[in-house]
Amino acid sequence: MEKEIDEKKQGQSLLLESKNENTKKLYIESYGCAMNFSDSEIVASILLNDGYNTTEKLEEADLVLVNTCSIRDKAEQTVRKRLEKYNAVKRTNPKMKVGVLGCMAERLKEKFLEEEKIVDLVVGPDAYKDLPNLLAEVEQGREAINVLLSREETYGDIAPVRLSSNGVSAFVSITRGCDNMCTFCVVPFTRGRERSREPQSIIQEVQNLWDNGYKEITLLGQNVDSYLWYGGGLKKDFDKASEMQKATAVKFEDLLEMVAQAFPKMRIRFSTSNPQDMHEPVLHVIAKYPNICKHIHLPVQSGSDRILAEMNRLHTREEYMRLIDKINTIIPNCSITQDMIAGFPTETEEDHQDTLSLMEYVKYDFGYMYAYSERPGTLAGRKMVDDVPEETKLRRLQEIVDLQRIHSGMRTQGFLGKTVEVLVEKTSKKSENDLSGRNSQNITVVFPKENYKIGDFVNVRITNCTSGTLIGEAVGLSEMN
Repeated sequence: MEKEIDEKKQGQSLLLESKNENTKKLYIESYGCAMNFSDSEIVASILLNDGYNTTEKLEEADLVLVNTCSIRDKAEQTVRKRLEKYNAVKRTNPKMKVGVLGCMAERLKEKFLEEEKIVDLVVGPDAYKDLPNLLAEVEQGREAINVLLSREETYGDIAPVRLSSNGVSAFVSITRGCDNMCTFCVVPFTRGRERSREPQSIIQEVQNLWDNGYKEITLLGQNVDSYLWYGGGLKKDFDKASEMQKATAVKFEDLLEMVAQAFPKMRIRFSTSNPQDMHEPVLHVIAKYPNICKHIHLPVQSGSDRILAEMNRLHTREEYMRLIDKINTIIPNCSITQDMIAGFPTETEEDHQDTLSLMEYVKYDFGYMYAYSERPGTLAGRKMVDDVPEETKLRRLQEIVDLQRIHSGMRTQGFLGKTVEVLVEKTSKKSENDLSGRNSQNITVVFPKENYKIGDFVNVRITNCTSGTLIGEAVGLSEMN
């Protein structure tokens, strides 16, 4: 399961670059995971070269696109409500075209076109380069759909247009697709087979961001730890590669070190990791370089071995705990965050207690916690009965959330009296006189603005905290500036 971005944070169209000769306007929103937001930046770049500048005003758009998520039913319902809104506006602007992108487009395909013309085009995650052709089809009055999945497409040759950017931090995609067939997850069906992006194109994208003043990047993929580049092809084909290709293969730890060395003043994050694929060399690279953030998002989904097997998670509880022990030994100041599902089919009270006891063992800094939602097309959706009563799911979820809140509070309290390095990202929501950013452990830090500005690395002494936020006072700029 991918980490979701708050649905209120829509990928609206604050465009950092435009072309004077462009005559059409694009409005784009994104829902779901970070990969969707990253993909929207690729789409904006493709359409920038096809005559579209981006607008923040829905009513003036010639083309409205929504980049969708299928990870939960709630995400799909949110998209449907937005499509209703778009079509209400379209009735006053008949020339407006509406399209659906991403995972929901891939899952529902032509069904969107059959639903009373609710959309004009449907485009899957691997077909964005075909958008100009599809739009030409729409202009000719024809239905436009391309949901073909690719075994090669990484968009490594597209320079993304940064949307809703703070000018400080950006996503850099390094893999696409997923080969892990977790029984609850639609990603392998909506994003296809896993493939890795050529490392030099990644370095070049980071260089472009650095040249434009960015201070932090997140290396992004459904499963970054299985990144593997050996001159092309899918990960599963690696055994067939030549010995020379294998000898020069770039693994995730190699890529991480390459980026850290090339950009010592740029802060580096990555997401998401899979427990079965995170190996010790990665941990040593994280520990070695101060510009690699000390935070690992490590989804576990359940603390029960029986449920992990039902989910087709290719790790056990004990293996996961050993990995946690390695992280704590090699990177003692590392924060660890989780994804957790409550009420997966056949989950018993004993299974649930196993999850709570695993949480007690790890004491995660933060988590993304959900009640199980059956997704059509997944193995769980096809073969398993959603047999845990809704009230039981919600009660178990609340117990998980309550325990996580306790652990989050313990973690933030551990920073009291300490000084942390903060990359300033924005003005605080609560006060124009305060700045907000994150420390290496990915915890939000708020402190008085004084003479500091967005993009500064500031050392902040922590004087107070909540379960999710550190509060402090600046003691000076850090050496990262």
